[in-house]
Amino acid sequence: MRYLNYSSTSARAKLAKFCAGAIVPPEITASVAAILREVHTKGDAAVTAYAKKFDGAVLRPRDFRVRPDQLKAAAQRLPATQMRSMKAALANIRSFNKQGMPENWTGRNPQGAEVGERHHPIRRVGLYVPGGEVPLVSTVLMTATLAKIAGCPEIAVFTPSDAQGNVADGLLAALHLIGVTEVYRVGGVHAIGAMAYGTKTIPAVDKVYGPGNAYTIEAKRQVFGTVGVDSLPGPSEVMVIADSSARADFAAADLLAQAEHGSGREKIYLVGTSRKVIDAISAEVQKQLPTLGRNKKAERVLDEGFIAVEVKSVAQAIEVANYVAPEHLELLVKPSTAKRFERDITTAGAMMIGNLTPTALGDFTAGPSHVLPTGRAGRFFSGLRVADFLRRTSIIRYDEKSIRAGEKVVQAFASMEQLDAHGRSVAIRLEK
Repeated sequence: MRYLNYSSTSARAKLAKFCAGAIVPPEITASVAAILREVHTKGDAAVTAYAKKFDGAVLRPRDFRVRPDQLKAAAQRLPATQMRSMKAALANIRSFNKQGMPENWTGRNPQGAEVGERHHPIRRVGLYVPGGEVPLVSTVLMTATLAKIAGCPEIAVFTPSDAQGNVADGLLAALHLIGVTEVYRVGGVHAIGAMAYGTKTIPAVDKVYGPGNAYTIEAKRQVFGTVGVDSLPGPSEVMVIADSSARADFAAADLLAQAEHGSGREKIYLVGTSRKVIDAISAEVQKQLPTLGRNKKAERVLDEGFIAVEVKSVAQAIEVANYVAPEHLELLVKPSTAKRFERDITTAGAMMIGNLTPTALGDFTAGPSHVLPTGRAGRFFSGLRVADFLRRTSIIRYDEKSIRAGEKVVQAFASMEQLDAHGRSVAIRLEK
């Protein structure tokens, strides 16, 4: 664990250096570009080759798509307790995200013209769901449900298979539950390429969504412009802000929950109001670590991506949080203090408040999507929401009265910008 006293003169520079670890290494950028180029030029053949190379799966183009009956069969095989839990989470996700559905509106501007906005679902969306060693069943619910609420006509889901070409029953059952039928057992960079460029077997999409590892997120970055992307949510992050009221065992469990993702690129932040608080939580981390099934992977994350920051005031803690812009932020602090944190921290992807609100609740069942910005992108991106599956069109309608009010303004701008045809296009409509 790295330790940083935020009151020291070099603290801000050291924190910036630690956060800068999220910058994509040049070798990843080059590798991703090469794979995307292959998919763009060779289509299905490249997808087949990379599925074998990275997943060990021998897939012919006709094998890419999971049949609808396989989705149904997976749902029937899933234990009833798991299916009930999935339905409970789905109810919360639907309830929360329906509140975010934007409404069309119409009004009058000060010139008297009719203006407004119309929202339309994006025609064809591609959802990336990490699978393989850790199949993220919850990501299906946290993405596909929102696309369904938005009314997207075509929803295509991509997730990697194992060496035998199988996809985890939980993933397929979740898709069946939501009602998504276009599912491809294709993952990795080549899946992003197939979504962006299309192949003979896989139609291109209009926008790509979902989390992933450093390679798939870099692929999303590189195909942006050819298609839209939701954001660039990479390896998981958590920041726990703890004061003397925090339960050390709770805080440690939450830090380890994010560390167990185990890619080695996760970022774990502990912000404590005293060295005593930090030491108590750190001791609990070491105590609980050996009990985890993925303790070796978590240990690697703790060794490479864990920093503890001691702050002397609430203001310093807020400054740290707003700089890092963490994906998940836990406030294990006194209720009276939590109100100030909630008000003044403005860059967190999701904020979990109080000792009884671990990040796992937000990851799996609370309602908001767990597809959240990472790598300090919370400064300018927000978590996934229904509006991300819609596009907005502005509506403008002038009549004889309002165009007269608008014409003088247009003529002034046309003169300033030396665009006389712009001015004439309005003036001609007012000639007798």
